[in-house]
Amino acid sequence: MNFELFISLRYLFAKRRQLFISLITFISVAGVAVGVMALIVVLAVMNGFQEDLRDRILGITSHVVVENFDGAIADYRSVLEKVEKDPEVKAAAPYLYTQVMVSSSRGATGMVLRGLDTGMASRVSNIRKNLVEGSLEGLEKAGADPKRPGIILGAELARQLAAGMDDWVNLISPAGRLTPMGQAPKSRMFRVVGLFQSGMYEYDRTLAYTRLRDLQDFLGIRDVVSGVEIKVENIYKARTVAERLQASLGYPYWVRDWMQMNRNLFSALKLEKAVMFIILTLIILVAAFNIVSSLIMLVMEKTRDIAILKTMGATAASIRKIFVLEGLFIGVMGTVLGLAGGFVLCALLKRYQFVELPRDVYYISTLPVRMEPLDVALIALAAIAISLAATVYPARQATRLDPVEALRYE
Repeated sequence: MNFELFISLRYLFAKRRQLFISLITFISVAGVAVGVMALIVVLAVMNGFQEDLRDRILGITSHVVVENFDGAIADYRSVLEKVEKDPEVKAAAPYLYTQVMVSSSRGATGMVLRGLDTGMASRVSNIRKNLVEGSLEGLEKAGADPKRPGIILGAELARQLAAGMDDWVNLISPAGRLTPMGQAPKSRMFRVVGLFQSGMYEYDRTLAYTRLRDLQDFLGIRDVVSGVEIKVENIYKARTVAERLQASLGYPYWVRDWMQMNRNLFSALKLEKAVMFIILTLIILVAAFNIVSSLIMLVMEKTRDIAILKTMGATAASIRKIFVLEGLFIGVMGTVLGLAGGFVLCALLKRYQFVELPRDVYYISTLPVRMEPLDVALIALAAIAISLAATVYPARQATRLDPVEALRYE
């Protein structure tokens, strides 16, 4: 052990004549620990929210979507063949959607009606997992009778319409037939054969499913679709797959991945996470000021020791290193304690879920927790870097002490 390290450890752990300096050192360690722990817990919760939100969105929407600039896709079967040749594509399915009015005996509202292929849709989305009543087989069975088509409503939409299983709802499409008096809307009765709940209020409140063939008949259109939805092997490679499919399909097809379709939401979450990191880092900065004051008072207390070391041949670099190491030890101890506290608190939150959230405000009832190794590394590096920067001024002042002046009155 070199003498700089030995002396810095001795100054740090030895009993001092002035208890006040030791108290400030303890507060500095505690301040760094609290800042690191707060950063770890807050960012872990934000990561959990983002992951849970992403999973819920991808439970309804697909990873990649192929649409047509000119409108509907007529030759969607050839598009499906080309798409499924990509090695990263797990499954693909056609879909058709439109906006309609829906009414029951107790209410009316607008919604998005989505037509799907019941045999292929479950391979692309989590619609089976989200069903709380009914089944896709029931939807297919109801569609066997063209006069009694089936529909699956979102749970919040069904609650607003006061409609339950086997109830009838009336769908009205503004794209109706032309008459001498103008365009007359088209309407048809659908029987509720299922209810789904995704956990996202916007989807549960405005979305409903029916068979692709039934929606085409209702709209009076031929065998066309709005687009093709795709599920890929790795969701983080969705953009690469989308770019590859765009190059393969060419114009007039338009290929988008899930990050592009939800970029406003995820950009806002990313910005919020960065702002929270900056705000909570201020706690560590406050602790850094305590480190500065602690080292300054230590330099004043150890003036004679510094003078003796200089007369014995210690260089300015060695004196500087002693106090830099002491400040670094304070930062490292605070960081280690903060990391341990953050890990323990995150584990408790994840296991016991003692923080409950109101379900009528949030889409989840407990705090989701997910720690990212990169976030933990950045937090630890930031805490140590700030603590190290706090040692610069006190260490510099220690090297400026004149041994003759320091020992004159000793």
